Amino acid sequence: MGKRFSRTLPVAHTLMGSLLAGASFTAVAQGQTMSAEALDWQPWGEEEAANQLCRGRYVMPSYRLPAEDNPETLSLEASDVDYAADGEALLRGDVVLRRGNEEVEAERVFLPADRQQVDAEGNIAIRDGRALVRGEQAMLRLNEDRATLGDSHYVLYEQHLRGQASQLEQTGEGEYRLQDASFTTCDPGANSWQLVSSDIRLNQAEGFGTARHARLEVKDVPIFYWPWLRFPIDDRRHTGLLSPTIGFSSDGFDYAQPFYWNIAANHDATITPRWMSDRGLLMSGEYRYLFEESAGIVEGGYLNSDDGGSGGGENRFEGDDRWYVDARHAGRVNERSNYRLRYGAASDGRYFDDFGGEFGESDRASMERLAQVDYRGQRWQLDARAQGFQRLEDPLSDSDKPFYQLPSLSANANWQFDNGLYTQWRSNATYFWRDVDERRVPEREAATGSRLHLMPAVGWRFERPWGYLEPRTELWNTAYELDYGERDTQRSDSPSRSVALTSIDSGLVFERELALGGRDYRQTLEPRLNYAYVPRTDQSELPDFDSRERAFSWDQLWSAQRFSGTDRVGDLNRLSYGVQSRLLEDASGRDRLSFGVGQSVYFDDRRIDSEGDADTLPDRPEDNPNVNPESRYQATRDRSPLVTRLDWQINDRWSSGAEWLYDDHRERTERSSVDVGYRHPEGHVVNLGYRWEIEGFDPSVLPGDDGFRDYSREEWDLSFAWKASTNIDLIGRYLHDQTNERSLEQLAGVQWNNCCYGLQLVWREWVDDNDTARINDDFNDRGLFLRFVFRGLGGVGQDADSYFEQTIPGYRPTAL
Repeated sequence: MGKRFSRTLPVAHTLMGSLLAGASFTAVAQGQTMSAEALDWQPWGEEEAANQLCRGRYVMPSYRLPAEDNPETLSLEASDVDYAADGEALLRGDVVLRRGNEEVEAERVFLPADRQQVDAEGNIAIRDGRALVRGEQAMLRLNEDRATLGDSHYVLYEQHLRGQASQLEQTGEGEYRLQDASFTTCDPGANSWQLVSSDIRLNQAEGFGTARHARLEVKDVPIFYWPWLRFPIDDRRHTGLLSPTIGFSSDGFDYAQPFYWNIAANHDATITPRWMSDRGLLMSGEYRYLFEESAGIVEGGYLNSDDGGSGGGENRFEGDDRWYVDARHAGRVNERSNYRLRYGAASDGRYFDDFGGEFGESDRASMERLAQVDYRGQRWQLDARAQGFQRLEDPLSDSDKPFYQLPSLSANANWQFDNGLYTQWRSNATYFWRDVDERRVPEREAATGSRLHLMPAVGWRFERPWGYLEPRTELWNTAYELDYGERDTQRSDSPSRSVALTSIDSGLVFERELALGGRDYRQTLEPRLNYAYVPRTDQSELPDFDSRERAFSWDQLWSAQRFSGTDRVGDLNRLSYGVQSRLLEDASGRDRLSFGVGQSVYFDDRRIDSEGDADTLPDRPEDNPNVNPESRYQATRDRSPLVTRLDWQINDRWSSGAEWLYDDHRERTERSSVDVGYRHPEGHVVNLGYRWEIEGFDPSVLPGDDGFRDYSREEWDLSFAWKASTNIDLIGRYLHDQTNERSLEQLAGVQWNNCCYGLQLVWREWVDDNDTARINDDFNDRGLFLRFVFRGLGGVGQDADSYFEQTIPGYRPTAL
């Protein structure tokens, strides 16, 4: 049993914590190896190992000395202690020193008389709960920020990081130097990769480190060399190079090297040169700023003279300058008022299809221009904005260009009374403009001008647990002041419209207790009845700024509005009836099964369409090929399709959903969809979907429009993500166009993960669909995408995780 001593010494604020804090950045493994046990390595048990990426973890053993009441007290324990006359002390044998959370083990420790320095030798181990450092020789200046440790190995427990240095030296407060050092995040004995440097310097105060003559080794084979490298050692942002992105596809080689500029605590920028072998050099950048009550971002890109062009074999934009800019700013005026500013523009409609930079297709459909300020009071909500969009489509006809709102002013309010009565006020004044040739667009779209829309509403909702009743009336008052420019027209310059939308909605709720499969449920039966009446009002003199007729759906059964927007109000005299039944799991209240079926009965034809003419029905398709082939039938049918929908959580793993619109008069399906999904607790995901839609189902789309399909649409969608093991994910998707007998997308990938490195390899072939409808100008594209990540160091390649989550519902990729 060793002798134990306890006394207070003038020890510096950290024996090893200060020595290690900066090392959380980097560093491990070169030269002589050390056993896993000596590095505080603890393998997982058999049950735990099956769900872990690593074979084990680093765990600090228990302190050998108990904590003192005073954290400044230095506790000592040794097998033998020799004191000299002048106060020097030599501790031998199994020496242990502890002060606070810091503990040092060594075979010999020498304390000089002035207690300003500690010299330790033999099997040294320094721990503080966050890190371990081992070595053979150490010198610590107790009242200065200086220390030296030779032949050191170190471990950062939480970061799963280990390293080695021939000499580790503290050169000042928060400043360190490691010579002939290296680091890796691989498990002990498995150096798949390591970063090696002859000289590493760390600055804990500044939060960064530098390395000279650094090289990346994979299986001890050097694969990359940096003469000088700067890197972060904490979460603070630092100026320097970020991980590059490398891509290979049928078009060629694609390399992007981001550079991050930490301008200030609330300003930063990223500048990214991107070389594409088939196109040239694209320069892009992003600038961000943050103030106390506002923030913003400015981004853009520029390519001088595109060498590759776009659009399949057409080579559109070849030789053109390609660019985009997007600037956003948002802030607060006061507690109830905010504002937003945005300006976006692109050189052409295919910029993001060609240069989006993300794996898969870009989801940008337009570039917004906006200046907005709002107010949210207890009763009133006010909004003032100037807004417009550049539609990202090429080619873009004048008819497809959206209108600008310059400006748009809204004022809305609600009043609710205790007896169920409520009133609402909705109002908007907007000036609409767009830059088109008025002679090349439909007459109803040729006008620019102002629109004033006032919509007061009154309703009463009687509601009880067993049911509800809600009559409601909205009065739409709309007036215009229009300018048709050079277009010759007999239409009025100051048309107006007043029409009331009246509806009565009602429903009952019946419940019963139900036991199925040993579980308790509540089953509901909810019949619903809705009547809506909108008188036929001539709107042929009105422009068409923002309206389109809605496709039929479950929600349309219960809505009095056949059109979106304000310029059209569809005539309607119909009764909708339906029933829904839900199966509620009694313990959680979660819907296990929801099934609904409904239909509408029409008492009058629907004459109002996008033209707004109240006197005529749409032409028959055999008489006019330029009309939607379904428009005449949809306007004159005496009942809607039978709408059926189902949401079924079969069990904890299987779920299904379906929608079916069936015309019981013509005995045909108008639209249907079925989805089946499988979710395994271990992360396996399988999805199968089917879509069918008759030609012309969407009444707002006419032949010649980009969105019109001159065929009935039938598609299959199969996707899966299978965790073959804790380390391996298999990923795939196949989207098939049954109508045109072609695949729209094929994707296959594998992702390998462990605590040392990650690999993502994906092959993808897809149809580049210029206009979503016509197939004669579509072309195929394909690519092989590789991403490699060294954990704790970074990686290269395009990150496809966000695309996987979008196209494979339910899949959550293991982060590389």
